[in-house]
Amino acid sequence: MSTTTLEQPTGGPPGDGEPTEADLARARKEEIGRYVAVFVMPFLMVGMMITGYLAAMHAPAPNNMPIAVAGSTEQAVQFARTLEDADPDAVDIRVVSTADEARDLVFAREVAGAVSLSDTGTATVYTAGAAGASQSSTVTGLLAPQVIGQGLDLVAEDLAPLPANDTAGLAAMFMATGLMLAGYMPWSITLSNSPELLRTRRAIPLLAGWSALISALVWFVAGPVLGAIEGHTATILGISWLAVFAVGSVQLFLTKIFGPMAVLVGMLFIMVLGVPASNMGMSIYTLPSLYPTLHAFLPTAAAGEALRSVLYFDGDGLGSYVLVLVIGAVLALAATLGVDAIKRKRNPDGGDPEITVASLTAGPRPERNWVRYLTLGFFPLAMVVMMFSIMLGAMYQPAPREMPVTVVAATMEQAEQTVAGLEQNMTGLFELTASDSVDEASAAVADRSVVAAYVLPSVESPTATLITSQAAGMSQQQVVAMTFEQVSAGMQVPLATEDLAPLPDSDTMGTVTMYVAMGWIMSGFMLAVVGNSAAPAAMRLKKLLPIAAGFSVFMSLVVWVIADPITGAVDGHFLQLFGTGIVAIFCTAMFSTLLTRLFGMLAVIPAVAILMFLGVPASNGAMSVYMSPEIFRVLHDILPMPAAVESIRSIVYFGADSVGTHLVTFAIWGIVSLLCVIALDTLRGRKKAEDSVTAGESVDAP
Repeated sequence: MSTTTLEQPTGGPPGDGEPTEADLARARKEEIGRYVAVFVMPFLMVGMMITGYLAAMHAPAPNNMPIAVAGSTEQAVQFARTLEDADPDAVDIRVVSTADEARDLVFAREVAGAVSLSDTGTATVYTAGAAGASQSSTVTGLLAPQVIGQGLDLVAEDLAPLPANDTAGLAAMFMATGLMLAGYMPWSITLSNSPELLRTRRAIPLLAGWSALISALVWFVAGPVLGAIEGHTATILGISWLAVFAVGSVQLFLTKIFGPMAVLVGMLFIMVLGVPASNMGMSIYTLPSLYPTLHAFLPTAAAGEALRSVLYFDGDGLGSYVLVLVIGAVLALAATLGVDAIKRKRNPDGGDPEITVASLTAGPRPERNWVRYLTLGFFPLAMVVMMFSIMLGAMYQPAPREMPVTVVAATMEQAEQTVAGLEQNMTGLFELTASDSVDEASAAVADRSVVAAYVLPSVESPTATLITSQAAGMSQQQVVAMTFEQVSAGMQVPLATEDLAPLPDSDTMGTVTMYVAMGWIMSGFMLAVVGNSAAPAAMRLKKLLPIAAGFSVFMSLVVWVIADPITGAVDGHFLQLFGTGIVAIFCTAMFSTLLTRLFGMLAVIPAVAILMFLGVPASNGAMSVYMSPEIFRVLHDILPMPAAVESIRSIVYFGADSVGTHLVTFAIWGIVSLLCVIALDTLRGRKKAEDSVTAGESVDAP
């Protein structure tokens, strides 16, 4: 988005300063273009990201997952045939001769898992937890039924277990994401604010220094501060530097080709395609067949896998991932030099691109270059540090913290005694309450006031029962299921499970609510940010309110169309999701507008920090809020992102039972923000009027 200033016409009579019809027509076209951009840019960014994430990850299932089978030839071939017959599209079987060969393939991540069949009736399933916790569980889920079905004894062996300092295996993922963000974010901002820094002879040294700074910060936060990684300092610093430099080099080339639109191209390959293809959070063998191909050359995958190789696999396979980054950097720099040469040949006297964002703050453009450059560097630096430190700090060591569970017995006395006994061994993990009513406990699970209810055996029912709700959060259901299986085993009683709200096939991980919520929150945020830079006149309150209302209706419809007809992640619930989405987007836009009034373009930092970096861990979406630090449970009842996630969850899975509460949360954010915008505009308008009067008096004074 460019800013054009009307110049004095050159074709009119001397001294005639009035703009020509051509000038006025050009100004009208530019104004229309700016208003269009306010809608188009958020639509493209939100639509691209939400479509990509929902299409790839709303219902992961095994898809040509490479599995090695070892054993005697006849036995291995028979097992492989049985496994393939069960679901031919799920697995890609490789028969090997020895258990050692199978283990080597798993450790090298050439296969997702393996099974070794012995002559003694035992089948050992090999996985590598550090290659992805979700992948390991998927492999076990594929192999265990076949092993048991053939009457074999199952033995599970994790060849690369995750360390105690990174129990979720998320350190490499968040490190890679931070490095990618640092690589692709700065150049578009530089183009808009300080285009002289894009000259290649300046840009490359700056990128090298920036890469060194980011790599040091990422290592420092992940290692000394959080303790998520240990050792390998020099190698991690080198990989991190190369990752930022490679992505930054590619993004520099894209910026010279596409200008401000390069941020969309970078987002497409780094985030929209790169994150699912990275194999970090979710196995690429549970996604559509496109993603294993993308995994071979996209930088997010290369950076994440390189870090994973060093942290968990003694550097095995590191060279191939480093080579991807090196080739990317070399090709990008060569292409950039080529583009520069072509531009010089076509226009030897061409200058720097036009400045479109004069100041990143709400004030005027700084007169001193060093102040401007410092502000320019602070912007992406703050974004990277906040994203990495908050997200990793919140989720790298998930564990139940005061997770509410009800213990039900035939009498209150028996329930209280059981609670007292359990609390001795599970201090701080669960908040256990006693009850003598199964119906009341089930109602509490259904309304999400407790995570589960553990019903003790009775004379009528000799089996213990665990009542859960998968749609309320898969991670918390898995925790209580695993815990109370052990409790029942200790009591020597069988355990039955009752799921009050199982997830449908269209949302097997329970993350659809989070992705739809991201669509709403990002839409409101992007309207304010893009509008503030592309069309400031549209952000005046009289124009802003109808624009925000219309945009909220438009984007709420877009997000629903993506979630339902396009990706099939949601089934129906149009009116409720559409209406709630309008409220969520509008109120988020008002809050983001307030921040842009206060901080200008730098409002992106506090807005993203509050709405996304704090909002996602507090949302109870990807991970249970009862498995994050205590502060996020407090924020869960306050922030817009949790309100969005929980309102969608309530609509889709629980009959819209709690939407009203979350609409109140949105209304508070929206109304308070709007009142603050009105007050701020009034004060500034009054001050401007007073300054004008003062200036007039000064001119007229004798």
